[in-house]
Amino acid sequence: MIERNNIPEMFASHVFNEKTMKKYISEEHYKLYKSCIESGKSLPMETAEAIAEGMKNWAISLGATHYTHWFQPLNGGTAEKHESFIAPDGKGSVIMEFSGKELVKGEPDASSFPSGGLRATFEARGYSAWDPTSHAFVYDGSLCIPTMFFSYSGEALDKKTPLLRSIRALNTQALRVLRILGDKETDSVTPMAGAEQEYFLLEKELYKEREDLQICGRTLFGARPPKTQQLDDHYFGTIKPRVSAFMKDLEEELWKLGIPAKTKHNEVAPSQHEMAPVYSDSNTANDQNQLTMNLMRRVADRHGLVCVLSEKPFDGVNGSGKHNNWSIATDRGENLFSPGKTPDQNARFLLFLTAFISAVDDYQELLRCSVSYAGNDNRLGGNEAPPAIISIFLGSELQGVVDSIVNDSSYSRADIKPIRVGIDTMPVIPRDTTDRNRTSPIAFTGNKFEFRMPGSSQSIAGPNVILNTIVAEKLGEYADRLSSVDEKNLKSSLHDLIRDELIRHSRIVFNGNGYDSSWVEEAKNRRLSNLRTTADALPCYLTEKNIALMEKHKVLSRSEMIARDEIHIEKYCNIISIEANTLIDMTQREIIPAVSDFEARLCSTAISRKELIKKASLNVETSLCLRLAEANASLQSLIEKLRSALSNSPEFSDYAAARYFHDEILSLMNEIRDVINVEEQLVPQKYWPYPSYRQLLFSV
Repeated sequence: MIERNNIPEMFASHVFNEKTMKKYISEEHYKLYKSCIESGKSLPMETAEAIAEGMKNWAISLGATHYTHWFQPLNGGTAEKHESFIAPDGKGSVIMEFSGKELVKGEPDASSFPSGGLRATFEARGYSAWDPTSHAFVYDGSLCIPTMFFSYSGEALDKKTPLLRSIRALNTQALRVLRILGDKETDSVTPMAGAEQEYFLLEKELYKEREDLQICGRTLFGARPPKTQQLDDHYFGTIKPRVSAFMKDLEEELWKLGIPAKTKHNEVAPSQHEMAPVYSDSNTANDQNQLTMNLMRRVADRHGLVCVLSEKPFDGVNGSGKHNNWSIATDRGENLFSPGKTPDQNARFLLFLTAFISAVDDYQELLRCSVSYAGNDNRLGGNEAPPAIISIFLGSELQGVVDSIVNDSSYSRADIKPIRVGIDTMPVIPRDTTDRNRTSPIAFTGNKFEFRMPGSSQSIAGPNVILNTIVAEKLGEYADRLSSVDEKNLKSSLHDLIRDELIRHSRIVFNGNGYDSSWVEEAKNRRLSNLRTTADALPCYLTEKNIALMEKHKVLSRSEMIARDEIHIEKYCNIISIEANTLIDMTQREIIPAVSDFEARLCSTAISRKELIKKASLNVETSLCLRLAEANASLQSLIEKLRSALSNSPEFSDYAAARYFHDEILSLMNEIRDVINVEEQLVPQKYWPYPSYRQLLFSV
């Protein structure tokens, strides 16, 4: 067993990476594999057979008995169907087999996964295909092979396939731009991502007593305790021994699987924490984040804890996000969002920066749609989560550079004359020269953009597909505009392009307080979209502009987008319906009877103290009993209204249904929450049927 103090040996010990592959297959097959990865050509079956044999032998050496095609269906999680390596040898025994055909392609049932109409129930067949750019790994006794998942007719039924397509699109357009700028050495460009994962750790036994947490991932009611996060004493505070033990155990599991867990700390809310990895290419980052979420739940269970990944488990305290740090890198290790020290590097940086700003402005609604779902609606807009209005924070240093270009004015920091892109030397922009803006949805942080809107339970594939594709579109536009410019006029044309684009798209840049009420009005004046909820955002997804974008870059077809739109609507309505029915169940079966029991006790006490109460002219029990009786009556009435609203709800098939569930169902649920929270504050703990916020947040 590898000891923790030998982390280099432990790291990626359960991953069939290139280093391990070289030990288990011949040099000839390894070179063929690398050649196919770099060229995009199909892998020869002979090489696939050699890799499969090597994978099997390696996996068995780690105790694996099964293999599975590990894929990411449109439910946002991961899926796996396990097959054992055993095969009868015809002599009453078995041998261990795994073929190249089994490596490359599988056939899991597609009918029971979300498809948005791409698959009928009777059309069960779906296919999983090995993604050779993702490394296989051994997890829980199985060889896990990352795969794409698609229908019988070839439509993507997963999160990975569009991500790989968007990576290809960005690479194509970025290389076009680099060639125009004179870069003949870069062979590939890759989007990079790093997902900061926030989560809550709760006591398992208390969690099991909350039906809402178990079924919905969040509390549907709960009175706030006197202290939550007001004193800011939990953030970066000393990690409690039990939590520290969980974190150490988690790190070991992550390191074995090649996930570079780097940072761990307490977050703002009680019982809230964060883990952040070193960022990597966006395909790997996506796979690793899905695996991280699975491991967090499993490791927490070993420690008698539950890891809650939903966005807003508790009302009134910070929710959990998943900050997606996004940049673009060349195969030579250059970050294209890193400001350079020479005129040519400055020009390249400013062009890619401008492409990002322009892309976000032109496709702000599409980007907002990528993080729109019921759980995230509860988080966005407060408690350090960004608002729903998309904007970009550049910071004062970079904003000064942009202003100098736009206004042809001097750059004040060093009394530098107006910046001419690629001609005058732009001053070096140090990293992190300005304060962080925690209210900004997208912030430049020195050499990358931090997209802070994704929710903690979300697959990062969706947001990265959009970021990759919209920036690819802008880079393609720039390549088209510059391709006909001769070398003599390239620098001036480049300057004019950047200046024109920054002027046209400056409205999306905002360095102020996103929580300030005046920003809403200012954003409206800038004609920025304010899509506050999923019900507001969903209708913006299937515009002709967005469909044309995705089809142009071969990321998603029209039918694939329509399917995803249907899935988003149905999921949104289903989640709220499940929450509403859970709330009805908890209220009717436990809360109303519990309050009635306490009322009865109060009445009994009031009767037994009748003479004393008369003399004192004081009747606390009767007064409290009346308050609770009125609250319970109100609660019963609201529950009946909610039942009726659910029974009259439309089919989960269009935007009107999403609007109905937001306006009618959620509104009633919030009214019920308010009444229950009042009752909880009036009823003693021994009568209250569910663990309180105080118990849940402060028990670990």
